[in-house]
Amino acid sequence: MEKNKKIQKKNGSTPEAKIESLHNKPERFINRELSWLQFNNRVLEEAFNKSHPLLERIRFLSISASNLDEFYMVRVAGLKAQVATHVRSNNPDRMTPAQQLKAIGHKATELMTEQRRCLKELLIELRKESIQLVNPADITKQEREWLYDYYTHNIFPILSPIAVDPAHPFPFIPNFGFGLAMELEKEAGNENENMVALVILPNQLCRFIRLPGKTHRLITLEHLVMMFMETLFPSFKMINAGVFRLIRDSEMEIEEKAEDLVLTFESALKRRRRGSVVRLTTDENMAEDLLEFIREQLDVHPNDVFRFPGMIGLSNLSELVFRDCPNLLFPIYRGRFPERIRDFGGDCFAAIHSKDILVHHPYESFKVVAQFVQQASKDKNVVSIKQTLYRTNKDSPIVQALIEAAEAGKSVTAMIELRARFDEEANIGIARKLERSGAQVVFGFIDLKTHAKLSLVVRREGKRLQPYAHLGTGNYHPVTAKIYTDLAYFTCDPEICADVMQIFNYMTGYARPANLKKLAIAPLSLRKRLMDDIEAEIAFAKAGKPAQIWGKMNSLVDPKIIDTFYRASQAGVQIDLVVRGICCLRPGIAGLSENIRVKSIIGRFLEHSRIFCFGNGHKLPSRHAKVYFSSADLMPRNINRRIESLVPIYNATAHQQVLDQIMQANLSDNEQSWTLQADGSYLRCDPGKEPFNAHQFFMTNPSLSGRGSALTPQRKRMKRLVKVKRHRSKKKKRN
Repeated sequence: MEKNKKIQKKNGSTPEAKIESLHNKPERFINRELSWLQFNNRVLEEAFNKSHPLLERIRFLSISASNLDEFYMVRVAGLKAQVATHVRSNNPDRMTPAQQLKAIGHKATELMTEQRRCLKELLIELRKESIQLVNPADITKQEREWLYDYYTHNIFPILSPIAVDPAHPFPFIPNFGFGLAMELEKEAGNENENMVALVILPNQLCRFIRLPGKTHRLITLEHLVMMFMETLFPSFKMINAGVFRLIRDSEMEIEEKAEDLVLTFESALKRRRRGSVVRLTTDENMAEDLLEFIREQLDVHPNDVFRFPGMIGLSNLSELVFRDCPNLLFPIYRGRFPERIRDFGGDCFAAIHSKDILVHHPYESFKVVAQFVQQASKDKNVVSIKQTLYRTNKDSPIVQALIEAAEAGKSVTAMIELRARFDEEANIGIARKLERSGAQVVFGFIDLKTHAKLSLVVRREGKRLQPYAHLGTGNYHPVTAKIYTDLAYFTCDPEICADVMQIFNYMTGYARPANLKKLAIAPLSLRKRLMDDIEAEIAFAKAGKPAQIWGKMNSLVDPKIIDTFYRASQAGVQIDLVVRGICCLRPGIAGLSENIRVKSIIGRFLEHSRIFCFGNGHKLPSRHAKVYFSSADLMPRNINRRIESLVPIYNATAHQQVLDQIMQANLSDNEQSWTLQADGSYLRCDPGKEPFNAHQFFMTNPSLSGRGSALTPQRKRMKRLVKVKRHRSKKKKRN
């Protein structure tokens, strides 16, 4: 048997030999789109995860459906455009657009089938908790009367029944269009008067209507409208009906020489609403001829039509996450406010002047970031505020503070990115609000997105001006800051602040930074900084010194960096990566990447921070290590076509927090982690007898940097706890 294996390997016929032969071939890269679908599979698996509260599992199912919608709106739409225009793929894996679409169709069908299997399981579990989705046949007489009254006053006035005939051509149905298609006939029975009719259900209406009573009995909007269809089409009877939902191409094209960027984006938003249909989903009740009619009218390719039994449009399931069922939700968690700032009576500037502060969201509250800008807006000594805004919400305390600062006569500059996908319209509104207050609003580069998270406050202190900076990995968004894990760094380091000032000047006036002292930015120097540090680790390995890299990011796609990681692995550099989403690198391939391990953490919070650590000739964790955080993922778009920041951490406490606490806990997690295999599949980690949950750890153990006078011996206890967990995990792997 062993002899046969050796013969097979010599001939290159074993699976291991086939993987090894990927060296220098396109197959050494995992396809980006298929990797994303694997990520969404992991999200869906959390809906199957019985260790989560029931309604949180519903939320995960809803997220997986919403993710897939966006994937079709952007990625699939882009591939379809490439096929239509005969564009050759420049993917490093060399799959053509047509090949990718075929593979996506297969994997997406499997994913959507699994989503429905999950829904079926969850509905059974919900029924045990007195939460039930009912069909019209289950409605009592009293409930029907209540529903008719509800329908008459809250739904019927909004609906528009549409007959489709020569006098009434097929209507335009917007993106996420959701409705009923029916084949009707006159009750008199004259077959010549049969017609097709549509009822589009507005997205502003709730998808689920709760019936009166102590329990949660709900009926879907489509079932309710179907119950009282005679109010919309009197004197007709229904022959056949079905529910449909469509997704349109939502990518935007912007002219590179636009004279007015705001007007250009407003026009592009209108065009987006009329994008071609890239996916049509229907229930199985719809007759074939009716479905074919709808498909032809919407000009949808047969490969883009999906039929499923039961409910469609699963992203709306988030409406079932009831707040009055706390036993079925994660316990409420409120992030801590950094004690160090409390030590200074809530004075952010005094606390930062004393020592740099690293804040770990959501375990530490986003309120500290808002307070930093709010204090600046009210402080009479503050002269100017400069702020980037990529995504935020309409009630953002940051935006309100900037408005108040501008109205108070301070110099306020807001760098607003209009191309934040699906937030373009909101950002135009924010820009206009700020302009009305007197703020200077800048939209940056036409050909580069501004994705860096920067804030700079200049304060008059005595006879000089003192700058204070905030640099982060996450958006200035108070809602997502409660569920995204991110880093926020406050400093008054003169060199970092001077670098931030140069970056703002670059964004507002195209003044290319001449000599950044500490920061690196994309597209100018970020790639080179990272590549130089990887090359340095390769040199350490070749010299027989410890050589290690730890990384944490959302996506790893860039082929040049991946190939450099491969070279580092071949030189003996030990590389541990935590990649939440897309990963195009194949780990664990003999002779190529056997020294690379990749894992993904999917859990209560969405991993969003980007961290890069280099041993610098020492075994990690080490006080000699080079440690960075960044707004950028390792993707060509981030490194080549965006303004991104890469921030080194020199402060000893923050440096220790990132290495000994954040990275070690992420690498030790085995409850919410998946390991990437060489073939592109993922295996869920087995917690065994030593379970460790990074999210739970951070929720129960305060971070180092923000502790101030509260720091005490807890730092040593926390460091020891993570090291013990990591040591046991390594020992288990060796065994």
